[in-house]
Amino acid sequence: MTKKIIYVTGCLGFIGFHVTKACLDKGWYVRGIDKGTYAANWNLLAVLEKYPTFTFERKDINDLEELYECDYVINTAAETHVDNSIVSSDVFVRSNIDGVHHLLNLIKNKYKFYMPTLLHFSTDEVYGDLNDGAHTEKDLLKPSNPYSATKAAADMLVTAWARTYKIPYVIVRPTNNYGIGQYTEKFIPHSIKCLNLGKPAPLHDLGTPRRTWLHASDTARAIIKIIEAGVKNEIFNISGNYEDQNIVVARKIMALLNLSGDHHLDLTVKRPGQDVRYAVDDSKLKALGWLPTADFDQELELIVDYCKNNFVW
Repeated sequence: MTKKIIYVTGCLGFIGFHVTKACLDKGWYVRGIDKGTYAANWNLLAVLEKYPTFTFERKDINDLEELYECDYVINTAAETHVDNSIVSSDVFVRSNIDGVHHLLNLIKNKYKFYMPTLLHFSTDEVYGDLNDGAHTEKDLLKPSNPYSATKAAADMLVTAWARTYKIPYVIVRPTNNYGIGQYTEKFIPHSIKCLNLGKPAPLHDLGTPRRTWLHASDTARAIIKIIEAGVKNEIFNISGNYEDQNIVVARKIMALLNLSGDHHLDLTVKRPGQDVRYAVDDSKLKALGWLPTADFDQELELIVDYCKNNFVW
Protein backbone atom coordinates (compact mmCIF):
# COMPACT_ATOMS: atom_id res chain seq x y z
CA MET A 1 0.00 0.00 0.00
CA THR A 2 1.16 3.52 -0.79
CA LYS A 3 2.68 5.33 2.18
CA LYS A 4 0.82 8.36 3.46
CA ILE A 5 2.21 11.74 4.50
CA ILE A 6 0.31 13.00 7.52
CA TYR A 7 0.20 16.09 9.70
CA VAL A 8 -1.15 15.52 13.22
CA THR A 9 -1.86 18.66 15.19
CA GLY A 10 -1.94 18.29 18.96
CA CYS A 11 0.34 15.25 18.74
CA LEU A 12 1.37 15.49 22.41
CA GLY A 13 -2.21 15.43 23.61
CA PHE A 14 -3.95 12.26 24.72
CA ILE A 15 -5.88 11.43 21.54
CA GLY A 16 -3.31 13.07 19.30
CA PHE A 17 -0.57 10.79 20.58
CA HIS A 18 -2.61 7.64 19.97
CA VAL A 19 -3.46 8.77 16.44
CA THR A 20 0.14 9.78 15.71
CA LYS A 21 1.51 6.46 16.92
CA ALA A 22 -1.08 4.51 14.93
CA CYS A 23 -0.03 6.35 11.75
CA LEU A 24 3.65 5.74 12.48
CA ASP A 25 2.98 2.06 13.11
CA LYS A 26 1.62 1.91 9.55
CA GLY A 27 4.98 3.15 8.31
CA TRP A 28 3.57 6.53 7.29
CA TYR A 29 5.46 9.81 7.46
CA VAL A 30 4.08 12.04 10.22
CA ARG A 31 4.81 15.68 11.03
CA GLY A 32 3.57 16.33 14.55
CA ILE A 33 2.52 19.83 15.54
CA ASP A 34 1.97 20.88 19.15
CA LYS A 35 2.19 24.24 20.89
CA GLY A 36 2.81 22.63 24.28
CA THR A 37 -0.13 23.71 26.42
CA TYR A 38 -0.54 22.65 30.06
CA ALA A 39 -2.14 19.40 28.84
CA ALA A 40 0.74 18.38 26.55
CA ASN A 41 2.69 15.34 27.72
CA TRP A 42 6.31 15.95 26.80
CA ASN A 43 7.27 12.43 27.85
CA LEU A 44 5.46 11.21 24.74
CA LEU A 45 7.81 13.06 22.40
CA ALA A 46 10.64 10.63 23.15
CA VAL A 47 8.34 7.74 22.21
CA LEU A 48 7.40 9.32 18.89
CA GLU A 49 10.95 10.38 18.02
CA LYS A 50 12.03 6.73 18.04
CA TYR A 51 10.23 6.42 14.71
CA PRO A 52 12.47 7.49 11.78
CA THR A 53 9.41 8.74 9.87
CA PHE A 54 8.40 11.25 12.57
CA THR A 55 9.19 14.97 12.59
CA PHE A 56 8.14 17.40 15.31
CA GLU A 57 7.42 21.12 15.20
CA ARG A 58 6.49 23.09 18.29
CA LYS A 59 3.97 25.65 17.08
CA ASP A 60 0.43 26.94 17.60
CA ILE A 61 -1.74 25.90 14.66
CA ASN A 62 -2.71 29.56 14.31
CA ASP A 63 0.95 30.36 13.58
CA LEU A 64 1.62 27.74 10.93
CA GLU A 65 2.87 29.57 7.85
CA GLU A 66 2.53 26.77 5.34
CA LEU A 67 1.83 23.09 4.86
CA TYR A 68 4.37 20.85 3.20
CA GLU A 69 3.06 18.35 0.69
CA CYS A 70 0.86 15.88 2.56
CA ASP A 71 -2.15 13.64 2.17
CA TYR A 72 -4.00 14.38 5.42
CA VAL A 73 -4.04 17.03 8.11
CA ILE A 74 -5.46 15.31 11.19
CA ASN A 75 -6.55 18.03 13.58
CA THR A 76 -6.72 16.90 17.20
CA ALA A 77 -5.44 20.22 18.54
CA ALA A 78 -8.11 21.73 20.79
CA GLU A 79 -9.02 23.05 24.19
CA THR A 80 -11.40 20.38 25.49
CA HIS A 81 -12.22 20.75 29.19
CA VAL A 82 -15.83 21.90 29.59
CA ASP A 83 -15.33 23.36 33.07
CA ASN A 84 -12.48 25.54 31.80
CA SER A 85 -14.63 26.80 28.94
CA ILE A 86 -17.34 27.84 31.38
CA VAL A 87 -14.83 29.88 33.39
CA SER A 88 -13.35 31.55 30.29
CA SER A 89 -14.03 30.76 26.64
CA ASP A 90 -11.47 33.02 24.95
CA VAL A 91 -8.75 30.38 24.50
CA PHE A 92 -11.39 27.92 23.24
CA VAL A 93 -12.41 30.34 20.50
CA ARG A 94 -8.80 30.91 19.48
CA SER A 95 -7.85 27.23 19.36
CA ASN A 96 -11.08 25.51 18.34
CA ILE A 97 -12.46 28.10 15.91
CA ASP A 98 -9.62 30.39 14.82
CA GLY A 99 -7.19 27.47 14.62
CA VAL A 100 -9.48 25.45 12.36
CA HIS A 101 -10.16 28.52 10.24
CA HIS A 102 -6.42 28.97 9.77
CA LEU A 103 -5.87 25.31 8.81
CA LEU A 104 -8.70 25.53 6.28
CA ASN A 105 -7.12 28.56 4.65
CA LEU A 106 -3.71 26.89 4.51
CA ILE A 107 -5.32 23.97 2.69
CA LYS A 108 -7.33 26.28 0.45
CA ASN A 109 -4.15 28.09 -0.56
CA LYS A 110 -2.83 24.87 -2.06
CA TYR A 111 -5.58 24.86 -4.69
CA LYS A 112 -3.02 25.11 -7.50
CA PHE A 113 -1.48 21.88 -6.32
CA TYR A 114 -2.83 18.88 -4.42
CA MET A 115 -5.11 19.80 -1.52
CA PRO A 116 -4.75 17.45 1.47
CA THR A 117 -7.80 16.15 3.29
CA LEU A 118 -8.61 17.80 6.61
CA LEU A 119 -9.58 15.06 9.06
CA HIS A 120 -11.06 17.11 11.85
CA PHE A 121 -11.76 15.86 15.36
CA SER A 122 -15.10 17.11 16.63
CA THR A 123 -17.07 15.63 19.55
CA ASP A 124 -20.37 13.94 20.30
CA GLU A 125 -21.14 16.97 22.46
CA VAL A 126 -21.98 19.11 19.42
CA TYR A 127 -25.36 17.34 19.21
CA GLY A 128 -26.35 18.25 22.75
CA ASP A 129 -27.98 15.71 25.03
CA LEU A 130 -30.88 13.30 24.66
CA ASN A 131 -32.70 10.97 27.00
CA ASP A 132 -33.16 8.01 24.68
CA GLY A 133 -31.83 6.76 21.37
CA ALA A 134 -28.69 7.98 19.61
CA HIS A 135 -27.72 10.89 17.38
CA THR A 136 -26.91 10.25 13.73
CA GLU A 137 -24.52 12.31 11.64
CA LYS A 138 -27.48 14.13 10.06
CA ASP A 139 -28.92 15.44 13.33
CA LEU A 140 -29.07 19.13 14.17
CA LEU A 141 -26.17 20.52 16.19
CA LYS A 142 -27.36 21.87 19.57
CA PRO A 143 -24.29 22.41 21.76
CA SER A 144 -24.93 23.13 25.44
CA ASN A 145 -21.70 24.75 26.67
CA PRO A 146 -18.94 27.06 25.36
CA TYR A 147 -16.60 24.16 24.57
CA SER A 148 -19.08 22.23 22.44
CA ALA A 149 -20.26 25.47 20.82
CA THR A 150 -16.73 26.17 19.57
CA LYS A 151 -16.46 22.64 18.22
CA ALA A 152 -19.81 22.95 16.43
CA ALA A 153 -18.67 26.25 14.92
CA ALA A 154 -15.53 24.56 13.62
CA ASP A 155 -17.60 21.77 12.06
CA MET A 156 -19.62 24.36 10.19
CA LEU A 157 -16.48 26.10 8.96
CA VAL A 158 -15.19 22.79 7.61
CA THR A 159 -18.36 21.95 5.68
CA ALA A 160 -18.68 25.51 4.37
CA TRP A 161 -15.08 25.59 3.12
CA ALA A 162 -15.67 22.22 1.52
CA ARG A 163 -18.65 23.49 -0.41
CA THR A 164 -17.15 26.84 -1.38
CA TYR A 165 -13.50 25.93 -1.95
CA LYS A 166 -13.82 22.17 -2.62
CA ILE A 167 -11.60 21.29 0.32
CA PRO A 168 -11.72 17.54 0.98
CA TYR A 169 -12.59 16.70 4.57
CA VAL A 170 -13.65 14.11 7.10
CA ILE A 171 -15.22 15.05 10.44
CA VAL A 172 -15.21 12.53 13.29
CA ARG A 173 -17.36 12.86 16.41
CA PRO A 174 -16.16 10.44 19.09
CA THR A 175 -17.69 9.79 22.50
CA ASN A 176 -15.74 10.21 25.77
CA ASN A 177 -12.21 8.88 25.30
CA TYR A 178 -10.31 7.19 28.10
CA GLY A 179 -7.05 5.31 28.64
CA ILE A 180 -3.70 5.38 30.38
CA GLY A 181 -1.98 8.76 30.29
CA GLN A 182 -5.05 10.97 29.95
CA TYR A 183 -4.56 14.38 31.57
CA THR A 184 -5.76 14.53 35.15
CA GLU A 185 -8.45 17.16 34.63
CA LYS A 186 -10.60 14.52 32.92
CA PHE A 187 -13.17 12.55 34.89
CA ILE A 188 -11.53 9.13 35.26
CA PRO A 189 -7.93 10.19 36.06
CA HIS A 190 -9.16 13.10 38.20
CA SER A 191 -11.36 10.80 40.27
CA ILE A 192 -8.48 8.36 40.75
CA LYS A 193 -6.12 11.17 41.75
CA CYS A 194 -8.52 12.58 44.33
CA LEU A 195 -9.26 9.18 45.85
CA ASN A 196 -5.56 8.28 45.97
CA LEU A 197 -4.95 11.48 47.95
CA GLY A 198 -7.73 10.67 50.39
CA LYS A 199 -9.96 13.42 48.99
CA PRO A 200 -13.55 13.00 47.77
CA ALA A 201 -13.92 12.66 44.01
CA PRO A 202 -16.20 15.41 42.64
CA LEU A 203 -19.24 14.33 40.61
CA HIS A 204 -21.39 16.79 38.72
CA ASP A 205 -25.13 16.69 39.37
CA LEU A 206 -25.09 13.75 41.79
CA GLY A 207 -23.25 11.62 39.23
CA THR A 208 -26.44 11.03 37.25
CA PRO A 209 -25.19 12.13 33.77
CA ARG A 210 -24.55 9.18 31.44
CA ARG A 211 -21.55 8.93 29.15
CA THR A 212 -20.35 6.42 26.55
CA TRP A 213 -16.69 5.47 26.93
CA LEU A 214 -14.37 4.90 23.97
CA HIS A 215 -10.78 3.78 24.44
CA ALA A 216 -8.25 6.03 22.70
CA SER A 217 -6.69 3.05 20.93
CA ASP A 218 -10.08 2.25 19.39
CA THR A 219 -10.37 5.88 18.31
CA ALA A 220 -6.99 5.68 16.59
CA ARG A 221 -7.97 2.45 14.82
CA ALA A 222 -11.10 4.20 13.55
CA ILE A 223 -8.97 6.95 12.01
CA ILE A 224 -6.74 4.45 10.26
CA LYS A 225 -9.81 2.60 8.96
CA ILE A 226 -11.30 5.82 7.55
CA ILE A 227 -8.04 6.83 5.85
CA GLU A 228 -7.46 3.40 4.36
CA ALA A 229 -11.04 3.30 3.08
CA GLY A 230 -10.34 6.53 1.19
CA VAL A 231 -13.68 8.13 2.08
CA LYS A 232 -13.91 11.90 1.71
CA ASN A 233 -16.44 14.61 2.49
CA GLU A 234 -18.15 12.55 5.16
CA ILE A 235 -18.94 12.78 8.88
CA PHE A 236 -18.49 9.76 11.14
CA ASN A 237 -19.69 9.21 14.68
CA ILE A 238 -17.39 7.02 16.79
CA SER A 239 -19.01 5.34 19.79
CA GLY A 240 -17.47 3.29 22.55
CA ASN A 241 -18.93 0.04 23.85
CA TYR A 242 -19.67 1.02 27.45
CA GLU A 243 -22.36 3.45 28.65
CA ASP A 244 -23.26 4.21 32.26
CA GLN A 245 -23.86 6.93 34.81
CA ASN A 246 -20.78 8.73 36.07
CA ILE A 247 -21.50 7.61 39.63
CA VAL A 248 -21.35 3.96 38.52
CA VAL A 249 -17.93 4.55 36.96
CA ALA A 250 -16.78 6.33 40.13
CA ARG A 251 -17.89 3.39 42.25
CA LYS A 252 -15.99 1.01 39.96
CA ILE A 253 -12.88 3.10 40.58
CA MET A 254 -13.51 3.05 44.33
CA ALA A 255 -13.84 -0.73 44.30
CA LEU A 256 -10.50 -1.05 42.53
CA LEU A 257 -8.97 1.13 45.26
CA ASN A 258 -10.64 -0.95 47.98
CA LEU A 259 -12.86 1.94 49.02
CA SER A 260 -16.57 1.79 49.74
CA GLY A 261 -19.27 4.28 50.63
CA ASP A 262 -20.42 7.44 48.87
CA HIS A 263 -18.71 9.58 51.52
CA HIS A 264 -15.70 9.22 49.20
CA LEU A 265 -17.64 11.22 46.60
CA ASP A 266 -18.41 14.95 46.52
CA LEU A 267 -21.98 15.08 45.25
CA THR A 268 -22.44 18.83 45.78
CA VAL A 269 -20.88 19.94 42.48
CA LYS A 270 -23.11 21.53 39.84
CA ARG A 271 -22.14 22.24 36.23
CA PRO A 272 -24.08 24.97 34.38
CA GLY A 273 -25.64 23.65 31.18
CA GLN A 274 -24.99 20.03 32.14
CA ASP A 275 -25.86 17.46 29.48
CA VAL A 276 -27.72 14.49 30.96
CA ARG A 277 -26.68 11.94 28.32
CA TYR A 278 -24.72 11.71 25.09
CA ALA A 279 -25.12 8.86 22.63
CA VAL A 280 -24.26 8.50 18.95
CA ASP A 281 -25.15 5.99 16.27
CA ASP A 282 -21.89 4.91 14.60
CA SER A 283 -23.32 2.32 12.23
CA LYS A 284 -21.91 4.32 9.32
CA LEU A 285 -18.36 3.80 10.62
CA LYS A 286 -19.00 0.17 11.50
CA ALA A 287 -20.04 -0.43 7.90
CA LEU A 288 -16.39 0.22 7.00
CA GLY A 289 -15.42 -2.76 9.17
CA TRP A 290 -14.47 -1.03 12.44
CA LEU A 291 -15.58 -2.11 15.91
CA PRO A 292 -14.43 -0.98 19.37
CA THR A 293 -12.55 -3.80 21.04
CA ALA A 294 -11.31 -2.49 24.40
CA ASP A 295 -13.04 -3.93 27.48
CA PHE A 296 -13.95 -1.04 29.79
CA ASP A 297 -13.59 -2.88 33.10
CA GLN A 298 -10.26 -4.40 32.15
CA GLU A 299 -8.91 -1.08 30.91
CA LEU A 300 -10.17 0.75 34.00
CA GLU A 301 -8.23 -1.65 36.20
CA LEU A 302 -5.06 -0.90 34.22
CA ILE A 303 -5.66 2.84 34.47
CA VAL A 304 -6.18 2.71 38.25
CA ASP A 305 -3.00 0.67 38.66
CA TYR A 306 -1.04 3.11 36.47
CA CYS A 307 -2.32 6.18 38.32
CA LYS A 308 -1.43 4.67 41.70
CA ASN A 309 2.21 4.49 40.56
CA ASN A 310 2.46 7.63 38.41
CA PHE A 311 1.52 10.92 40.07
CA VAL A 312 0.72 13.75 37.66
CA TRP A 313 0.65 17.36 38.87
